[in-house]
Amino acid sequence: MTVLYMDWPGYGSEYIKKTFEKMGFKVVVFDFPQNSNGINLGTELAEKIVKAIVESKADFVFSLNYFPVIATAVQACHIKYLSWIYDNPAVLTYSMTVFFEGNHIFHFDSSEVEKLRNAGVANVYYLPLSADTGRYDAVELTDDDRAKYGADVAMIGSMYTEDKFRIFRKYEKFDDYIKGYLDALVKAQESLYGADILEPGLEQYPDDGSGEKVIDRILKSVPLSEHGDSFSTPQWVFANYYLAMRVTANERRHVMEAVADAVDGPVALYTRDASFKLGKVINRGNIDYYEEFPKAVKAAKVNLNISLKSIHTGIPLRVIDIMACGGFVLSNYQADLFSEFVPDEDFVYYENVKDAAGKAAYYASHDEERIRIAANGYRKVREEHNFIKKLTLMTDAAGLTEYSNRGENLV
Repeated sequence: MTVLYMDWPGYGSEYIKKTFEKMGFKVVVFDFPQNSNGINLGTELAEKIVKAIVESKADFVFSLNYFPVIATAVQACHIKYLSWIYDNPAVLTYSMTVFFEGNHIFHFDSSEVEKLRNAGVANVYYLPLSADTGRYDAVELTDDDRAKYGADVAMIGSMYTEDKFRIFRKYEKFDDYIKGYLDALVKAQESLYGADILEPGLEQYPDDGSGEKVIDRILKSVPLSEHGDSFSTPQWVFANYYLAMRVTANERRHVMEAVADAVDGPVALYTRDASFKLGKVINRGNIDYYEEFPKAVKAAKVNLNISLKSIHTGIPLRVIDIMACGGFVLSNYQADLFSEFVPDEDFVYYENVKDAAGKAAYYASHDEERIRIAANGYRKVREEHNFIKKLTLMTDAAGLTEYSNRGENLV
């Protein structure tokens, strides 16, 4: 059986290709231009994919994340398209093409699965992400690595200060009332875990007598561009792209600063903006996902996960990868994390900024407890969240294996 693999630099892509081969599939690679304008409904790109499907005699197509142009090509060829979402917000999953019968969409965020099912999307499944523990087991720290990456606490991720987040500047276009309202909404969401108030908050009517919803006032100042045939709402887009990033930027700054003040040893930040400065936090700049990430995780006593707020319930890939490296995870609350792992047994979570600082300091200085919890998380990822198991569930759900359960295990 042949899979046409849409290849782009997605995290974990190399592992997935190798796993398909281990499972006995013939893998034919298509160099997919995920940053091009044609990923939505580009006719030229769709025709190239159709040609590749025909020439390779592919039985199905696979991609990390979902792309309407792939779904269009696959639908024309009457085969199946399997996609595994690891980003959220995933605006392209709100394309009308998600209703094509050939789609089998696997999403790491259970709340998004529920939304899509409620919208009438048939073949969409909740599937947490995976990691290759064997690959990380092979990474051994040298004395130089320990000196370079060693830290009491580390966080790997964006602080949303890079130039590409210019969307924040649109804030200046709003009138004073809307600015104040959004500031209050962002502050409230920052301290609230397990519930999303951003999108509902944009549906409210301000009490200044304007008679317009907040989102309507926003759209007058900052019109949102349409995404082809998307059925997403403006409030969903604004909440998950603009406000969620703003909340996350604030939370990461506040948590990192508090943690750095609480622990005795170094607190390291690995982020693309090498110029970013924050109190006692040591900014070590950007690191490579495949080569440097595991070293940074292994050399840190405590690894922080501060989820992007548009990931409403899902387990970020960062968490799975940290556990796969044998690292200790201190995370904010994520509902799916609690359904797949046991708190204080496989990981530890914090309830607010003060709690994050206190727990970071505690576990950085309590080696035995920290090592025990990290070992539990590692074992669970190795046994339950490996690529063989997850890709088998995917191909079973899509009816591509001999003894298919048609997704019964992915309810």
